[in-house]
Amino acid sequence: MVRGSVELAYLTGGSGPVVVILHGLAGEAGEFVPTMRALAADFRVVALDQRGHGRSTRRPADVSREAFVQDVVALMEHVSPGQSVHLVGQSMGAHTAMLVAAARPDLVGSLVMLEGDAGSGTSDDAAALGRYFASWPVPFADAAAAREFLGESPIVDAWVAALEIKEDGLWPRFDADIMESCIRHVMVPRWQEWAAVQAQSLVVYGGKGMFSEEQKVAFVGSRPGTLRVDLLGAGHDAHLDQCEHWIEVLQGYLSESLADSDR
Repeated sequence: MVRGSVELAYLTGGSGPVVVILHGLAGEAGEFVPTMRALAADFRVVALDQRGHGRSTRRPADVSREAFVQDVVALMEHVSPGQSVHLVGQSMGAHTAMLVAAARPDLVGSLVMLEGDAGSGTSDDAAALGRYFASWPVPFADAAAAREFLGESPIVDAWVAALEIKEDGLWPRFDADIMESCIRHVMVPRWQEWAAVQAQSLVVYGGKGMFSEEQKVAFVGSRPGTLRVDLLGAGHDAHLDQCEHWIEVLQGYLSESLADSDR
């Protein structure tokens, strides 16, 4: 799908009511293939490579939150014309999903945010992320070399699986400076937008995720009626390190959302 100067790639499968999934910073749609497979019997599932990520345009001129929001709006109108969708996002993708739900309540029937908040962090945090991604000694000769540098973890598995094969080796499907620019926008608090969300909403946290209990309570408690589930033992990338538990929670919530809409 093309929107202006940006090409947007996505994965899709299954049939039924539409679920749109948004990955986090430096991620890509492929991270959610196990989730997509689990939902495909009951839903049409669409996972977007957000701009600057995956197989979408790698170096977009605009990485503002508004640009990300309008990409998702265009995708939803493309894959589910005239019908609202269930919108799911993790980390940066959760923030995008929240803003979409606030901007277009007519398009979002329910919202799930995995390890997200209204926006938080410092300029130093963003710079540190940029330095980390810039430190990768790319191209990697092979997957083993990538793992030797990156270590062993579920998110590393996802990064390695997504590496692009070129003549000179393996490259990540994102650029460090674009990632830093993206996260700087995400870190700006958007409490007003969170309060404006009309869709029924679930916030899922990893017990070992990136947010403190104080942050979790403040975010969920600021919007009456918001549901919260904690995945004990899960980290920030709970869809990867506690995949079965994550899918169980998501399936249960989506089933309840469908039942509510039929009443």
